[in-house]
Amino acid sequence: MARIAVIDPNSATGEAKALLGAVQASLGVVPNFIRVLANSPAALNAFLGIHHIAGAGLLDPKTRERIALAVAEQNACQYCVSAHTAIGRKAGLDNQEMLANRVGRSSDAKAEAALAFARALVEHSGQVSKAEFDAVRAAGHSDGEVVEIITHVAMNIFTNLLGKSTQIEIDFPQIELNRAA
Repeated sequence: MARIAVIDPNSATGEAKALLGAVQASLGVVPNFIRVLANSPAALNAFLGIHHIAGAGLLDPKTRERIALAVAEQNACQYCVSAHTAIGRKAGLDNQEMLANRVGRSSDAKAEAALAFARALVEHSGQVSKAEFDAVRAAGHSDGEVVEIITHVAMNIFTNLLGKSTQIEIDFPQIELNRAA
């Protein structure tokens, strides 16, 4: 059971109602994560804004989902691993690839470099080495893509923190973590 109220879109009011309605129109559902964020329309609006901007960038949808899976597993957020496994399938990732992504691996060398960099960002709280920076660039990532990798890591750390701290009920097919935090 979530530690913070899960807002019902049907009984929401004001800005929360409008934001939840927009999510419903866009996704066809309103995940529990979004319903918890709706307790603060300002926080939900900020999340939707960065999510929209990050989704319109240089990184392809598969790489964005790979990063989300790697960060969620690294941070032991079962809600986010479950959610991004479902979203990753819709983006075209298969089960084997997603299992590899969760441990920082990929069948795509450029994507694997992005995952290695993402995991280093999490592990070192952003204090990545010159070698880690050079490796992501050597794999073909532009400065813009590197900035987007950092953005996606930050966004996913936020969702991991919210999911874990509030104990949001998983409303996706539940996926077990590889390890406990």
